[in-house]
Amino acid sequence: MQVELVAPDRYVWSGPATMVVAKTSEGDLGVLPGHAPLLAVLVNGRVEIRPVDGEPVVVAVLGGFLSVADDKVSLLAEAAELAEEISVAEAEQALREAEGQGDADAAARARARLSVAGGR
Repeated sequence: MQVELVAPDRYVWSGPATMVVAKTSEGDLGVLPGHAPLLAVLVNGRVEIRPVDGEPVVVAVLGGFLSVADDKVSLLAEAAELAEEISVAEAEQALREAEGQGDADAAARARARLSVAGGR
């Protein structure tokens, strides 16, 4: 199946894949080739794409939509960062600041980034 993950500022990843796992408002969702058409709301969390060739692609996605149709998966993220792009120190600092200010949304985004980057 063909997979595209895009954010407003860039194409994050595109190519053939054997599986996509994403966190949606209804829970974790796994998509395999031949999946029925679907539209889902992405929530802050991990998206894992398993390319046909190579290592899994792990991304922190902060909101958006996932669409499945005709063996094509489109992930339209409000914001997205590849795991290797995330600074654990910066994400931890953002979490401390968000918690200190009582900003639950910012704290949830920081936790999502930390979980993908391998932080606490």
